Formats: sequence, C-alpha cells, structure tokens
Amino acid sequence: MVHFVGAGCGAVDLITVRGMKLIESADVIIYAGSLVNPELLNFAKPDCEIYDSSKMNLEQIINTIEIAEKSGKNTVRLQTGDTSLYSAMREQADRLSELNIEFDVCPGVSSFCGVAGALKTEYTLPDVSQTVIITRIAGRTPVPELESIEKLSSHRATMVIFLSAEMTEILSKKLISGGYTPDTPCAIVYKASWADEKIVYCTVGSLADSARKNNINKTALIVVGDFLGDRYSLSKLYDAEFETEFRKADKN
Repeated sequence: MVHFVGAGCGAVDLITVRGMKLIESADVIIYAGSLVNPELLNFAKPDCEIYDSSKMNLEQIINTIEIAEKSGKNTVRLQTGDTSLYSAMREQADRLSELNIEFDVCPGVSSFCGVAGALKTEYTLPDVSQTVIITRIAGRTPVPELESIEKLSSHRATMVIFLSAEMTEILSKKLISGGYTPDTPCAIVYKASWADEKIVYCTVGSLADSARKNNINKTALIVVGDFLGDRYSLSKLYDAEFETEFRKADKN
C-alpha cells in the first residue's frame, strides 16, 4: 500500500494527525527533501527506509515503490504542503495504477493556508474579494495561455502566486499590465510557518525591489490584493439583523 501524504507547509506540528500516524507506521518513506521539514522523519520507525526524492527521477521513485510492494512493505510518499497543488502526484498515481499498486491520499496544510496564518488575515472579505486565484508565472514550465498572469489579473481578485519568487520583476509588470494598480497591496512570505519565516509587505509596484532588498528568490509565496488593506464590509454571518437557519434576527 502506498500513502501519498501532504507534509504541511513547514512546521512539524502542522501535519495532520492521520499523516503523522502514517509516517509512524511506514516501512518506506520517500520524501521531498528540498521542501519537506526533515524533522517530520523523527516520527518514523528506527528501521524505516528513507529516500530523498529531490535526488530521484520519476522512474527511480516508482521503482523504489515497486520493490517495497514486492516485499510487502507500506510506503509513505511524503510531499510538501497539500498533494493537490504543484505536487506532481498525478503522474506518480497514474503509474501506480498501471502497475496495479493500491494507493490513497492524505491531505495536508498547503502553504497558501500557512501564508494566511502568518499574515493573520483571510483571503475573502465582503465587498473586497470573494475569489482566490492560486497560480504561478510561466517559466521553465509553461502555463496555459488562458491562465496567464495578465488574464488572471483582470479580475482584481485575491491572487496567491506559487513558484515565482525568482521572477518578481517580470511578475510585477504582468500584474500591472493585467489590471492591478502599482499601489495594490502585496506581501512576500518566505517559508511560512518555519522557524526562519520572513514576511515582507510591499505593493505590486515595489515587489521586485522588496524581494531583492530582502534577498528572497525562492521558497516564498507572493500574495496580491486589497484583502491586505484596511477597508472591508462586515459579513452577514454575525449581523444581528440578519436571520439564519440557526438564529432569529434582532429587530430592536
């Protein structure tokens, strides 16, 4: 059996209880060594076989899993954040299906959630933004044309940008040409929830300079939007005059 486990965004105690138990019971762990907190491996059994996938290609990963399966061992494929975002899980899962190797998925805390926690804010605010766009800028790996930064920026929604910290100058220009104003609030969050977390507040126009001055060019998320500002409307959820299924409206 293979368990794809989201390791969370960094802090050891942000892995799920299920994920921790799967690590504790694993005979083999293949973990994303470039991004996963290695302290999570302290949960593993003393005799657990551990492999760093940052030094492996797809064939090597699948071969390691195949060998474990033939020996009747349980494997944990430990991946950063949550497996649903930028994890390359699908290509591994498809290969396992072709080999009739059973697998399941344990969700994790994505770094975009870790960033919101670090910023002590929420991405969706009434009369500001009710949409969150999670994306990345085109680089060595392209993105579909309809999902270019310029086209997505036209919505002026909250944007969470992965894998783009080394391209902030280009990113800033694309955000502005797409629809954000240069003074739109922005934040660069380096290694959210890790011990060396760093938060840099800036604007879309000052994004590149801010990244340069703080020597941030990787392992960071960039968030953009007026949700970082001070103006928003109160929600109806706790409005005394708003009636819900569970609460009568206060007419006084």
